[in-house]
Amino acid sequence: MFNRFFENIKKNRLFEPHHKILLAVSGGIDSMVMLNLFEKSNFNYGVVHCNFQLRGADSDKDEDFVRQHVLVHGTPFFFNRFETEEYADLNGISIEMAARELRYRYFEQIRAENNFDFIATAHHLDDLLETFFLNLTRKTGIRGLTGIKEKSGQLIRPMLFTNRKEIEDFARESFISFREDRTNSEVVYQRNFIRHRIFPLFLSMNPAFDSNLAETIKNLRETEEVYTFFIEKEKEKIISQSENELSVEIEELLKSPFPDTLLFEILSAFNFNPKISTQVFQSLLNPPGKQFFSKSHRLVKDRKYLFVTPLPDSEKRIFYIEEDDLELFAPFDLTIEKVGADNFQLVKDKNIACVSFDKLDFP
Repeated sequence: MFNRFFENIKKNRLFEPHHKILLAVSGGIDSMVMLNLFEKSNFNYGVVHCNFQLRGADSDKDEDFVRQHVLVHGTPFFFNRFETEEYADLNGISIEMAARELRYRYFEQIRAENNFDFIATAHHLDDLLETFFLNLTRKTGIRGLTGIKEKSGQLIRPMLFTNRKEIEDFARESFISFREDRTNSEVVYQRNFIRHRIFPLFLSMNPAFDSNLAETIKNLRETEEVYTFFIEKEKEKIISQSENELSVEIEELLKSPFPDTLLFEILSAFNFNPKISTQVFQSLLNPPGKQFFSKSHRLVKDRKYLFVTPLPDSEKRIFYIEEDDLELFAPFDLTIEKVGADNFQLVKDKNIACVSFDKLDFP
């Protein structure tokens, strides 16, 4: 496996021999195999570990296991403990999303403070396929279907050349110690449901399912490159940008063969979600003056232009609701239902607020 590991790094130009790599190591089999491969190399690396305190004593045992291993090898070690459940509740997000945000924010902090060039995670081929299915269950575009990439900014995934079975075989043959996460065998989490329930069904239909899907994702990535190239060329025709403002020429936008898609690609960079982008597009032929908001920016529709500007700090906690809104996605998921007075019943639920529609002034 080491030769394939090394060849994959060179083939995809993940990093150069002189670069300093920060390895994200949980203590599980995937990251311990990655660590073993780095230990057999001459690469310059350190190890970072996150304790999300979600599995009681098991989380602390994971932390101790990784610490003891790297100390034996004299490897630079960084770790942090997070109040993950509290963070999830505070931000109105899932435990999985909270752990992801905390993890990558901390990784980047350690990378920047300690002059590491890249952060390496142990995602492998099965993770790539799981991500494809996970995104398929949501509303997604071509980027969502291309899944995990070998290299994205300062983040690299040097294990994408191999799958879970090969990793397990290598760990057994090389006598690599690791910590078993019991949640990996549960179907509580979405990824585990896909891994243990969905994959076996497809593999029973076609044993080559995983390799075929990997090839399909590769083809989609090539298509994405063409798509991105064309989008960037179209953007150049219709947008101009100063230090604090981006303007989109409406007439030129509407000349595009796919104006709604082009508008979404422009606005997504400013945290406007697909629903708001659709609302903006539907307003293009309406009178000027309409405003739209993301969590970070304001968009104003003028007669000839759309103007996008950053929200001042004083307004970043203000979120606007239009009269016809039925669902919002920022700062949290919010469903709005209008109920006639004859059918109204007061609900005693801390997650539900009842207000008088007649007294509201939109937005």
